[in-house]
Amino acid sequence: MALLISDECINCDVCEPECPNGAISQGEEIYIINPSLCTECVGHHDKPQCMEVCPVDCISKDPGVVEDQDSLYRKYLKLTR
Repeated sequence: MALLISDECINCDVCEPECPNGAISQGEEIYIINPSLCTECVGHHDKPQCMEVCPVDCISKDPGVVEDQDSLYRKYLKLTR
């Protein structure tokens, strides 16, 4: 699954620089995650770094974008070519 930032986001700016794939950007009101770039940090880290640094725990798995570990790893390989 890709990750999703909820409307509880306080725009603290700590998640965006932690994303190794550049999947996080400022949306109209809160930060957003581009599911085509999000690998949940597979290939880079053991845990999603945005979730690790979020002070309000507003980042969760996106039920609308279901991916398994293999899919996330293939996406990582494609993004890092």
